[in-house]
Amino acid sequence: EVVVKRVPETMPPQLFEKAGGKTQTAPVATPQELADYDAIIFGTPTRFGNMSGQMRTFLDQTGGLWASGALYGKLASVFSSTGTGGGQEQTITSTWTTLAHHGMVIVPIGYAAQELFDVSQVRGGTPYGATTIAGGDGSRQPSQEELSIARYQGEYVAGLAVKLNG
Repeated sequence: EVVVKRVPETMPPQLFEKAGGKTQTAPVATPQELADYDAIIFGTPTRFGNMSGQMRTFLDQTGGLWASGALYGKLASVFSSTGTGGGQEQTITSTWTTLAHHGMVIVPIGYAAQELFDVSQVRGGTPYGATTIAGGDGSRQPSQEELSIARYQGEYVAGLAVKLNG
């Protein structure tokens, strides 16, 4: 079963709207529920080569899970988006640091997705995880190749979770 959630928004509503923030329909996650999942694929926009402040705030609330080892051995993967393409890989690998402290099993996608070899156009996608370039104003939508890489990441992580957890 796949569950899609989002982390809580931390910006004041008037600033969120002014910044062009989009209303999301996915339910809000709580840090405690992470322990209920066999695998978690985290997605975050890139802010200056790092995860967003909202994701950082969310993960900073997982200290109790760390203390109890509740996430130890769970699969974790990361995808990201950027406005201009800068910092995608750094965002993913810096997010891995937090996940490693929890003892999570980090799952990169490597180069198994054939779209990663296509250099005929500008696109996101890395061996670390799916990425997209959204444009500074968020106007660019993921390409078919980027969506294919993201689907591969989801299927790959889900397949590993089934193998490990039955």
